[in-house]
Amino acid sequence: MSDSPQVHLVLGDEDLFVERAVSSVVAQARAGQPDMPVDRVRAGDVTPAELAELLSPSLFADSRVVILDDADEAGKEAVAAIEEVVADVPEGISLVIVHSGGGRAKSMVGTLQKAGAQTYDCKKLKWSNEFEGFVRNEFRNHRVRVTNEIAAAIVDGVGTNVRELAAAVSQLLSDTGGKVDVAAVRKYYQGSAEVKGYDIADRVVEGNLKAALEGLRWAMYKGTPHVVLADAIGEAMHRLARTHAAGRVSAMSLASTIGAPPKAVERLQNEARYWKSSSIAEALKLAAKLNGDVKGGAYDSGYALESAVRKIVALRS
Repeated sequence: MSDSPQVHLVLGDEDLFVERAVSSVVAQARAGQPDMPVDRVRAGDVTPAELAELLSPSLFADSRVVILDDADEAGKEAVAAIEEVVADVPEGISLVIVHSGGGRAKSMVGTLQKAGAQTYDCKKLKWSNEFEGFVRNEFRNHRVRVTNEIAAAIVDGVGTNVRELAAAVSQLLSDTGGKVDVAAVRKYYQGSAEVKGYDIADRVVEGNLKAALEGLRWAMYKGTPHVVLADAIGEAMHRLARTHAAGRVSAMSLASTIGAPPKAVERLQNEARYWKSSSIAEALKLAAKLNGDVKGGAYDSGYALESAVRKIVALRS
């Protein structure tokens, strides 16, 4: 391998961190080459011959990014092929391997790290000080420094979902012009953690329109940012899609893959029976559109939220 890392191990099960790590690697690889091809496939679906073809310098271009998702669930043949190629990745190719850290291919992690893979820590946060540190770092990324008290107030008001925390930081910066203090946090988020965006999203997945709309309206009344609610709905639909696609597997084995506790996975598996693949695909499109609507694409983001909830619920069998 060259002096700059060509093999990147995105390690962990926090979806937001995984997305950011992959996006960062792609952005770095494409610096100065915005049209560089990116190939993304599930690691378990790649045969040794297909992997060799993906990494062949003559396929589409001399330089490109190859992303292998769900490496933790890859079979023995795929694991052996991946471990073989990491020792000699062709010049100009960036290989990104996304691995939860568990799964049946858990041993792959050590092999990749010994081979010199650059590792990105994407594990889920557990402790309050970790969430507060995440909030401070989000502000720091916007070149704004906040006190520990402000970070703690945001976690207290928003909860411990990193997507919601990231969205809350962006919303606060936008609404306060960067002058964030404890009073501003309490103004926007006092009590809002009582109305969890993911509770509303669960009602959507269940097809409970009345409860979903009641929760949505209360959350908006309490000041929960619309982008937080939209993110929760989008994430719920993505988890439903991955659960539906996985078929009949144990909740325990699927939990690490989709980043949810086994009991939550069991509920998703139960609900997935009432959804068709085509309906989930349409729901994902609606969730993606909603994401743009609440970020300025719609004149009335509140109406966009209610409309999306009604349409998604109607898709459930």
